[in-house]
Amino acid sequence: MISIAFPTKARMTFSLGLIAPLMLAACGADAETGGDEAGEAIAAIPAPDGTSWTETVTVSDEGGYVLGNPEAPLKLVEYASHTCGACAQFSATGKPPLKDDYVSTGVVSFEQRNLVRDPIDLAIATLVRCGQKENMQPLSDQAWGALEGIFQNVQQNAAQYEASGELPVEQRFIAIGEAAGLIDFFSARGVSADQARACLADVETIETIANNSAEQANELQVSGTPTFFLNDSRIDGISWNDVEAALQNAGAR
Repeated sequence: MISIAFPTKARMTFSLGLIAPLMLAACGADAETGGDEAGEAIAAIPAPDGTSWTETVTVSDEGGYVLGNPEAPLKLVEYASHTCGACAQFSATGKPPLKDDYVSTGVVSFEQRNLVRDPIDLAIATLVRCGQKENMQPLSDQAWGALEGIFQNVQQNAAQYEASGELPVEQRFIAIGEAAGLIDFFSARGVSADQARACLADVETIETIANNSAEQANELQVSGTPTFFLNDSRIDGISWNDVEAALQNAGAR
């Protein structure tokens, strides 16, 4: 089994075996608390003139991408893996009503952070950041929607994927991106092949994503995806119904 490791203070190693089972194995949060407060309804907070909260994106100190009012009284955070089927399901079923019904009001912000599980996950996490910050979450959602095809590409290009583990880090993720079909996938969505390769060769950014994931997972005891926090309290559950109930109990309507 080939592995990759980052020689930094927060060392992270990933298996480079075939990872189709990770669509299931990478999922399942250790949900514990949160979502049980019964708050009064919070009034909507208008966006500045000429803007929309659903088009407002900021980057947090933790390296997450925040959609919505950065000063929202209710701050929802998701730790997600790009190779997690349950995360893909939440992207498809939860994020549309979350944005339309809650983020749009200015009462709720939604921050997406990475819990990196494997090299393909890290490659996608790198590529969705390869451009304007406003594109990060939309590109993530499109990658989750194509997850089955991405795994099929890896299976078909197994030898190339395995061989990538022998390459220097600045070449390794380019090879992973090619084996998984990610460079072509993102090229069709506004990230040119040259731009994608440049991002996948950016070792500093890749290490930052991996280290943020390792450090935050350790600090918050996050071991499964998706895991949700609302105002720093862990939500009990991983479905949109669980998340919506927590938001409404906290005052979002």
